[in-house]
Amino acid sequence: MSQNCFGLRFGSGSDSGSGAMGVELGRGGSGGVNMFRSSAKYRLAKAQFSDEDIEEITPLNSPSRSSGSVLPYVGVASLGAILFGYHLGVVNGALEYLAKDLGIVENTVLQGWVVSTLLAGATIGSFTGGSLADHFGRTKTFILDAIPLTVGAFLCASAQNVETMIIGRLLSGFGIGISSAIVPLYISEISPTEIRGTLGSINQLFICIGILVALVAGLPLARNPLWWRGMFGIAVIPSVLLALGMAFSPESPRWLVQQRKIPQAEQAIIKLYGKSRVTELITDLSASSQGSEEQDAGWFDLFSRRYFKVVSVGAALFLFQQLAGINAVVYYSTSVFRSAGVSSDVAASALVGAANVVGTMIASSLMDKKGRKSLLITSFSGMAASMLLLSLSFTWKVLAPFSGPLAVIGTVLYVLSFSLGAGPVPALLLPEIFASRIRAKAVALSLCMHWITNFFIGLCFLSVVTQFGISKVYLGFATICILAVMYIASNVVETKGRSLEDIERELSPPI
Repeated sequence: MSQNCFGLRFGSGSDSGSGAMGVELGRGGSGGVNMFRSSAKYRLAKAQFSDEDIEEITPLNSPSRSSGSVLPYVGVASLGAILFGYHLGVVNGALEYLAKDLGIVENTVLQGWVVSTLLAGATIGSFTGGSLADHFGRTKTFILDAIPLTVGAFLCASAQNVETMIIGRLLSGFGIGISSAIVPLYISEISPTEIRGTLGSINQLFICIGILVALVAGLPLARNPLWWRGMFGIAVIPSVLLALGMAFSPESPRWLVQQRKIPQAEQAIIKLYGKSRVTELITDLSASSQGSEEQDAGWFDLFSRRYFKVVSVGAALFLFQQLAGINAVVYYSTSVFRSAGVSSDVAASALVGAANVVGTMIASSLMDKKGRKSLLITSFSGMAASMLLLSLSFTWKVLAPFSGPLAVIGTVLYVLSFSLGAGPVPALLLPEIFASRIRAKAVALSLCMHWITNFFIGLCFLSVVTQFGISKVYLGFATICILAVMYIASNVVETKGRSLEDIERELSPPI
C-alpha cells in the first residue's frame, strides 16, 4: 500500500559507494525478499578487483550503450505495478454500487470484508512471491501470477453474491501480493546502474497511476450504476498482457547465473545490454554468487540484541505509515466527500489519485538530494496538519459552510504529503538499513506488518467512523502522524550517499 502510494515501493536504494556490477545487482532494494544475499558475498565480489579496476569495468555505466533495450521489459513488469494500484483503488468508487447490487448496503462489516479480503490475500502473496521467484525464475513467476489476477478480476466482475466477490478479492489480493515482491525485484536486477534509481521509482509511480486509473474508471458510475462490474472486469486485460509480455521478456541474468545456467544468462545479457557486455557481466555475476562465509540469519536472529533495534525501526515505519490513515483515505475518500456535501465525489477522489502521482514524481527527484529522514519528517508533519484541518472542518461550526471544499483540499494535501515521504521512503529505507544476512527475513517481517495493519484498517474503518465519527478518527490519524515525527527524529538514521556496508557497520556491528 501498499506498498507504494501505500508504502510498497521496493525500488533501488542509494547507488553511492557501489562496486562492480555483481555487487550492484546484489544490493539493490527490492520487494522480493529472497533476492538478498549475505554481505560476505559482496566482499568476495569486491575482492576480485582493485578500486581502479572497478571503476574501469562497471559494465552498465553508460546510458547510450545499456539502457535502450531494458526499458520495454521494465514497462512490461510495470503492468504488475499498475494492477497492484488498480485493485487497491477500484473498490473506492465501486463499493456503494456493488453493496446495493449484492444486498449488503446496511452491513458495514461485510463491506469491510470486501475491502480487506484483498489485503489478506496480499499478505499471503507477499511471502510467496519471493520464494516462487527464486524457484521458478522471475519471468515464469510473473506468468503464474497472471492466473490469480485474471481469475480474481473475473469473479469480482461476475459476482452475484458477496461470497463470490470475497473469493475474487482474495485471489486478486494474492496476485498483487506476489507482484509487490517480484515487480521491483525484476526491475532492480535488470536496471543499469546509472538509471537504477529512476527505474526503481517507476514501480512506485505505476502503482499510483493504477490507483488513479481505478478512480477515473469510476466516473461513469453516476450514469450507470452497474458499471462497477466493468470496473473490476477491466483488470483482466493488463493481467493477460502481463503474461504475454513476460513470455517474451528475458530472465534476470543474476538469477540465471545463480542457477548455473550460464548459456541462458549470456542470451539474456545480449537481449538486455548487447553482446559486448557478456564477458564482463558473467564474470561479475559469477563472483557475486560464490559461496558465503556467513550463514543467513534465522527468524529468531531478528530479535537478537544485534539486530532488534534496526528490525524494530523497519517494522515501526510501516506501522506508522498505515496507522496514519493513508489506505482509509484511498479506500473511502468517495464516501467521505459525499458526507461532506461534495457534489462530484468520484471526481474529487480522482483528484486525490492525481495528487498521489504528482507527489510521487516530486519525491523521486528529491530522494537523493534531500535525504530519506528529512523527507519522512516533512511528510508526516504535512499529513498531521492536513488531518487536523480535515477534523476541524467537520467540527467547527464556523467552517461548516466550507466543509466540502476543505474536505477536498485537506485530503489532497494529505495524500500529497504522504507521497513525498511516508509512502516511498520506508520501503526504500529497509534494504539500506538491514544487514545483508537478515535482509530477506527482515523485509518479510516488515511487509507482514504493512499488510496486516492495512487489512485491519480496511476491515474496521467504516465501523469505527460509524461509532466515533469521522472528525475524531481524523484527529486520531493526526496524533499518530505527530508521534511518527517524534519517533523518526530519534531513531531513524540518514542513509543518503552512504554505502550499504557503512550503514551495516554502524547499525549492526558484530558482537
